[in-house]
Amino acid sequence: MINSYIDTHVHLYDEAFDVDFDEVLQRMKEAGVIKCVLPAIDMENYTRQRRVADKCAGFTFEAIGLHPTSVGESWREELDFVKRRLEERNNATATQVPGAGRYVAVGEIGIDGYWSKEFMDRQMEVFREQLLLARQYDLPVIVHVRDATEEIFKVLDSVKDGEIKGVFHAFSGSVETYRRLKKYGDIKVGIGGVATYKNAGIAGALEQIPLSDIVLETDAPWLTPVPYRGKRNESTYLGIIAEKLAGIKRCTVEEVAGITTANAAKLFGI
Repeated sequence: MINSYIDTHVHLYDEAFDVDFDEVLQRMKEAGVIKCVLPAIDMENYTRQRRVADKCAGFTFEAIGLHPTSVGESWREELDFVKRRLEERNNATATQVPGAGRYVAVGEIGIDGYWSKEFMDRQMEVFREQLLLARQYDLPVIVHVRDATEEIFKVLDSVKDGEIKGVFHAFSGSVETYRRLKKYGDIKVGIGGVATYKNAGIAGALEQIPLSDIVLETDAPWLTPVPYRGKRNESTYLGIIAEKLAGIKRCTVEEVAGITTANAAKLFGI
């Protein structure tokens, strides 16, 4: 029997999948992937994302948000675009069925200090406003953080008058960082291909993070797990990540698949 998986973070609309999209989709389903979440990036990528979501309705579920590396001179225009899309598709009169028009999350949002610190203050403001948007629409967030842990906590502290729910995507922090995040609400950690890398430090933290707080992801076409590292990633490889996690947690792959899939379904309402 094939295990069922939800890929909580896949850029299936990326150009890397243009040449063999239908074949990739078929492999995903054959590997047990039953649903996946498409995180947003910015206005430039919106049409591609929408096209894939329309083609794969009921299998793909959209998020909307402004990625931190897309925060630049036009950040206000980009943020207003996110707000308009949410108002159009998640307003009180919109259908309540996810995948039938409604966004299931606000993301991919966060702070990135790796690529550039030029717009760090604006990244923090954009992150804060999108956290508040998610709370307004009662949606989970998909958070990207790279070389900006303390900046993330500074923004979280600024909105701590209410709980936050969501996933910290591509989590690579310590168990102490995980415990610190949990104080802000119903926070999950997204685990993907990095967990299979030889020198990845995440394995030690995962020993102490309960499966009830973990969801699986690929971030495809990037962060491909071993033994396919260096090649294009795809959701087909979720089983490899589940196997690695099962080894770390000393449990069965079936347990990992069942618990993480249930976590994802509940968090995103899919």
